[in-house]
Parts: sequence; C-alpha cells; structure tokens
Amino acid sequence: MSSCQSCGACCANFRVSFYWAESDDHPGGSVPAQLVIPVTPHHVAMRGTERKPVRCIALQGEVGQSVGCSIYLQRSSTCREFTEGTPECNSARAAHGLPALAALADVP
Repeated sequence: MSSCQSCGACCANFRVSFYWAESDDHPGGSVPAQLVIPVTPHHVAMRGTERKPVRCIALQGEVGQSVGCSIYLQRSSTCREFTEGTPECNSARAAHGLPALAALADVP
C-alpha cells in the first residue's frame, strides 16, 4: 500500500488550487465543479482547502490512518503533481504528527 493511502496529510494541510478550466464546467476538465470554489478570477480551490482547518472535501478517512480520494481519477493537476517524500509532503506530515518519509528517488 502506498504511504499516501495511510497518510492524507497533504489534503488536510494545503490549499488545493488550480486553473479553473480543470473543472468539469469546461471542455476537457475533470474535477467536479460542485467541489470547487473560486479563489481568483482564473483559479479555483477544492472546497475545504480554502479555509482553516484545512480538509479537502474529496478526502475520505482519517489522516494518518487510512485515507482515499473520492475523485482520484478526476483529481486536479495540483494533486497529480504532489510527490511523496518531498519537503512539502514532510511538512504536511509533521503538521499532523506523522514521521517524515524518504523521497522516492532516495529509496533503493
């Protein structure tokens, strides 16, 4: 099982914002429009990540236990590009009392 499936800290720590055309209101967009909120004229954020405490509306489960994304196949580029073991990942993990992970490139 991926460390991400037992973590979810990134989904409960950062604002998940991305270009508005990634929502399914637009041709080629995939993120369900009802799950996003405008944050600038050209960007939206996943609901729940635009305020404190942060928790993405698509996050299911308990952070640090067992989690999943209810729109995994439709997730935004921001989520697709987030990488396990990066400083950003470990910052989110630390905010939830979870130990740091090695970067994927560091794993033999």
